[in-house]
Amino acid sequence: MDERYQVEDPQVDILSHSARGNTIHILTLDPILATDVYERIHNDPRLKHVQLVKPQQTKIKETVEEIEDMAKDTVYSRLLIVDVRRETLPKLRRAYNAIVGYNRRDLNKLSYIILIGDGPFNLFWEGKSLDVFVTFLASHRVDFHPAAFFFDPFLHYERDEIERGALDDEFVLPDKIPQRLIPYFKKDESMKVDKIRRYFRAIGKDEELRQKRRRRLRSLYKKRIAEQFPEDKDQLRALLSKKGIRLASERMHLYPFYFEDWVYDLMHKAARA
Repeated sequence: MDERYQVEDPQVDILSHSARGNTIHILTLDPILATDVYERIHNDPRLKHVQLVKPQQTKIKETVEEIEDMAKDTVYSRLLIVDVRRETLPKLRRAYNAIVGYNRRDLNKLSYIILIGDGPFNLFWEGKSLDVFVTFLASHRVDFHPAAFFFDPFLHYERDEIERGALDDEFVLPDKIPQRLIPYFKKDESMKVDKIRRYFRAIGKDEELRQKRRRRLRSLYKKRIAEQFPEDKDQLRALLSKKGIRLASERMHLYPFYFEDWVYDLMHKAARA
């Protein structure tokens, strides 16, 4: 494991916690993503008995402290959903360090981790293929031992799109969609991520409309990836499937496709164990 994530107490990672309940922890500094994950799980009838825990704070500094305080409680969960985007990861290293340490003995047996994140910083450099994810995914496997990694295009911003804020915050999480996606949404530069996420999760809408919006998002992603990575067009079908795409020894999924299915399967698997 990367030395950044080595546990402070060498005894922590030898403990097993078998008294895990039907609980999921959602760990992110982003209230918009937290709400999207929460609503998707909460409104899935297969998961109606699951207890969901997410940060209640909205400011970055306070949310970091809240997640650090949650670390020990994660040993009572069967699933941890962890936001590992590059911009916020440094702020959560201490918390994630403790969380991985407390749960290490049970990972991929009694408990599981799903990662949601952006891509490597050089993802959209000219001439790159999806293979640029291989080293990136491998580093997350070493650090978190995840059951699945979901790439979320709405989390991936270029560095000049990150707003630097007060000294103690260092940055402000963007609330507008990434610039490269603006042309797909009527070229509205003020389009908010929250509005887009609510539109595509379509909570409270009938099944026909939900499927229509899923197809629209699938079409958007398919077109965008085919344009950016023409050499990988043949792999698009796999990337958009539940199984995901295999890149060398790593596998990647596309958020939010089949996300709830993965949550259900892993919770069921942990409960059986």
